[in-house]
Amino acid sequence: MNTTQLKNDEKAVFALRELYGRYGYIPYKMSKFEEYDLYVRNKDFLISDSVITFTDTNGKLMALKPDVTLSIVKNSRDGEGVQKLYYHENVYRVSGSTHTFKEIVQAGLECIGEIDDYCVYEVLMLAAESLRRIADTCVLDISHMGILSALLEGVPATAAQQILRCVGDKNVHELASVCDTAEVAPATRDLLVQLVGLCGKPVAVLPRLGELLQNTAAAGAYEELCTAVCAFDGTALSDMLRIDFSVVSDARYYSGIVFKGFVDGVPESVLSGGRYDHLMRKMHRRSDAIGFAVYLDRLERLGDSDRPFDVDAVLLYGDKDTPATVARAVQALSQTGSVTACRTRPEKVAFRQLWQLNGEEAQLIEDHA
Repeated sequence: MNTTQLKNDEKAVFALRELYGRYGYIPYKMSKFEEYDLYVRNKDFLISDSVITFTDTNGKLMALKPDVTLSIVKNSRDGEGVQKLYYHENVYRVSGSTHTFKEIVQAGLECIGEIDDYCVYEVLMLAAESLRRIADTCVLDISHMGILSALLEGVPATAAQQILRCVGDKNVHELASVCDTAEVAPATRDLLVQLVGLCGKPVAVLPRLGELLQNTAAAGAYEELCTAVCAFDGTALSDMLRIDFSVVSDARYYSGIVFKGFVDGVPESVLSGGRYDHLMRKMHRRSDAIGFAVYLDRLERLGDSDRPFDVDAVLLYGDKDTPATVARAVQALSQTGSVTACRTRPEKVAFRQLWQLNGEEAQLIEDHA
């Protein structure tokens, strides 16, 4: 298939499906609908709480699926080993670009079961590779909810949520104020403030982070972070990684490593994921899980700079040209790109070249290359 004429999100889908399949992830298909109650009970897990609902013929309130992970977890079963799944599904949510409901193509993967250190590394690696399939310049920011949760042990839930928001916003002033109001220990408050300022390549950040977390309840989570990140040493992906504790997720759902992916040309993350053991427990699953989603609708913001033309060639033909003659000319032009044949010059179609069929041969009359 010639992918040069596909949109950014369409090209990404083909590349990501090939990537995930190569590492043994099995395609997962699901219904477009779920009972609305699933999203009500887990609304904080969703990117947006705007959900399209309708009443089914049996009277149940249903929803057009705004999220894939919740559906996979709901329909999964605990068992031995690891299930590796990838999906290419349509979800229905408010688009970040149009701020209206939109059917959005989403891709991603989930690793569910007995999650070990390699599973964590593999998911991180595939997240990094996914970004490289989308753009040449990209960054994968990594954090660990276990570190933040350990430091906030004993802090009231409301204050803990406010603190996490401040960390995510890198708002040091408000962070210190919330900590003081919640009577967080000064040593913990100062440590959280220092975490906000820690951002950069793992080789520079991890030693400093280790010093800060030594002899704290977060030391175990720090070791998990080191194990996952250091597995990239010596690989081509290592330069993409960055430690950044502004990557935070809801501690009620996420328990370990969390991450976000960014590509040049898009002002917000195009990939988000993490380890969500707490969600599994909330949904009565014994298994652990880690995964991520790629928000393909956000790739629209990459623009069409690499696709200035809708079609490579337009072939004009006349009333006296036979279908066989036109077909031969189209076949010849299609050897070097896409081509459309029509009787009159098309409106609102950007083309690289304009050809005119003259007898058995096509003559080039315009060239915008």
